[in-house]
Amino acid sequence: MGLILCATRGGEASIPTQLRAIDLAKHSGDKLAFLYVADSSFLNKTAAAVVVDVDDELAHMGEFLLAMAAERASDRDVEAETVIRTGVVREVLPEVAKELGATTIILGRPSGEDSHFDAEGYDKFVQAIESETQAQVLSYQEPQPE
Repeated sequence: MGLILCATRGGEASIPTQLRAIDLAKHSGDKLAFLYVADSSFLNKTAAAVVVDVDDELAHMGEFLLAMAAERASDRDVEAETVIRTGVVREVLPEVAKELGATTIILGRPSGEDSHFDAEGYDKFVQAIESETQAQVLSYQEPQPE
């Protein structure tokens, strides 16, 4: 049995990606874990005390968002572990994947203004994660907010 790691930002657009991870876990019999990374790196020029406060607030928000994801899984008779970490997603994701022994990583692919990647940058990110973790990475296009 493997482990599916679903990295989630937790917003409304993340729900379809979470549901796909849940369905995959249910059909494969693999374990499921949701990961939320409290990433305050966008505040890199802000006072350290503010960054610590923001990290704490992001982690609290992550707890709620992951509880909702785990409830979605439970509603479909799938048990899900939740993991919250603080740091930069590009660094934390492979660390957690290796720590948990993930065999599959599921990512939402934000588009439009929500995306931190252009198409080429995203593809390179996925390739780097696959290379570093030896896990299969599946990505799903997240719908754009209306």
